[in-house]
Amino acid sequence: MLPRQTLWPAATVVLCLSALLSGCGNLPANTPQPVTLTNADIQGNDVVVFALGLVETDYRFGGKNPAAGLDCSGMVSYVFDKAVGLKLTGSAADIARKGHVVGVSALRPGDLVFFNTANRPYSHVGIYIGDQRFVHAPSKNGKVRIDTLKTGWFAARFEEARTYFN
Repeated sequence: MLPRQTLWPAATVVLCLSALLSGCGNLPANTPQPVTLTNADIQGNDVVVFALGLVETDYRFGGKNPAAGLDCSGMVSYVFDKAVGLKLTGSAADIARKGHVVGVSALRPGDLVFFNTANRPYSHVGIYIGDQRFVHAPSKNGKVRIDTLKTGWFAARFEEARTYFN
């Protein structure tokens, strides 16, 4: 058996370490909790990141790849194929026939937003990126760009949103 003088410093160290470490297990009440992302969230984010990489790409009617230029449906088709391997082909109206309708309050990044820009339903499409903004390839100004759903020309022509992820 060890003398008391030898045990006392060791016990003090153990008690101090225990007290310090026990405080590590408690998080303050305002600490954000980890977010669990669904597969749909991950795919939507992949679509957004890929689409944002196309900002400033030239517009071209019927364009289906960035090297030659993109139109709105060509951009959506290209992004969905390259980012998540999902084939969405045809015009904006063709793409609108697929997917599931989503209310504006339920929009998530990667969902598609459709507009009536040529006195035709679903004549334009963009990719929702969050915070009421979307990326698209409008013919006016000739470049892929970001616009808002809140105000402006496109906001007045918004028709519907659709999701393509479960």
